[in-house]
Formats: sequence, C-alpha cells, structure tokens
Amino acid sequence: MITYQEWEQEELQVEIDNPDKGALNALKWAYKEYGEDIIYACSFGIEGIVLIDLIHQVNPKAKIVFLDTNVHFKETYETIDKVKEKYPDLQIELKQPSLTLEEQSKLYGEELWKTNPNECCRLRKVLPLEQALSGYSAWLSGLRREQSETRKNVQFINKDDRFQSIKVCPLIHWTWKDIWRYAHKHDLPYNPLHDQGYPSIGCAPCTKPAYTMDDLRSGRWTGNQKTECGLHG
Repeated sequence: MITYQEWEQEELQVEIDNPDKGALNALKWAYKEYGEDIIYACSFGIEGIVLIDLIHQVNPKAKIVFLDTNVHFKETYETIDKVKEKYPDLQIELKQPSLTLEEQSKLYGEELWKTNPNECCRLRKVLPLEQALSGYSAWLSGLRREQSETRKNVQFINKDDRFQSIKVCPLIHWTWKDIWRYAHKHDLPYNPLHDQGYPSIGCAPCTKPAYTMDDLRSGRWTGNQKTECGLHG
C-alpha cells in the first residue's frame, strides 16, 4: 500500500483550496486502492450525510455500516430511512451489538451508560465495529480536524492500530460552515435535532444540546470526563 505522502505528492496533489478540499480525491483514491475491501462507518449526523453524498458520486453501491446501539434518537432512525430512500443502491447495514439491552442489564445492571459509559460504548459500539471491520482492510470516517482537540491531527489516511486497519478521513479540512453550506446547496436530508442545538448526535441517553458552539461535542457525555466513544482513540 502506498503511504499518505506518496499519495498526496505523486498521485493526487490534493489542493485544499478546491471546493471539496480534497474529499473527492481521497474517496477516489480509497475506492481505487481498496475496491470492495472498504466500508464507511457512519453515525448519520450531518457530516455523515455529506460524506454519503460524496461517496455516492464515486461509488453508488458503497457499503455503509451504522452501529445501532438500540438507544439512538427516533430522529436518527428516521434520517436513516430518508437516506435509504434518496440513495437506494447504497448497501446500508444496521449493525447490532451481541447483547440486547435486556441481556446487558442482567449482566451489568440497568442503564449502564449512567454507571459506566465507557463499558457501555465498548459493548454497544466498539465491539460491533470491530466485528463489522473484520472483513475489510480499510474504513471511511467523517472525522474533521475542527471537531475537537482529540481530532485536530487526523490525516486523510491513518494507520488504525485499534482496529488493525486503515482509516480514511476525506473531510479533515472541512469546517462546520463548509458542511452546512454543502448540505443546503444539495438539499440533503439531515437529522432535525441539528436544528435544536445538537451539532453532534450520538445515543439518546448520552447526548444533550451543546452548551457552546466553540466545542461542537460539548453535549456528549455531559458531566463525565469522557469525550470519545472509543472508536477514534
């Protein structure tokens, strides 16, 4: 596999000033390099919807996985249905955890997300993604450098030691305004919770409206030191 530097310097000459800031080039490279051996793990937030639209331009039959923890907002499931309707050829899978909520409650106690959110994320997100990625060499993610301190150094192509994979992030240079400008220009469906103060949308019990737009993820796991679910470090 060629390195990010070789890709950037020799093949694509990514131009950050382009309207898509290198996203389409990154996707074209990823599908040329990996073909059917790459999958997009999508949360169906607004970044995810934008990336789906870009992916559809490159590979209309791309594979997409959503980690269905069974505690997402109803608006999230409704958004997924709208995306399926708009892009009927995409292969969208709702990946279930090994444990049902009832089984998890018997083993770990009721509402594990309150008593041990890290373990809850591990059971309902990290392990299912591990299973979903086991058949692939690479995966796509909608991470942006602007999102948080923990994401400011992400590259287009990243060695993912956690999942023993390659993680491709086409949107790293996009701003929050870029995302919304694109979504409105192309009339994309999106989760209505974004219009109610939720810039970052995860599981319903662990997601509140952001208390500051300087930190788009400030509504996630409020009251905990937790900032990531474990999928990205």
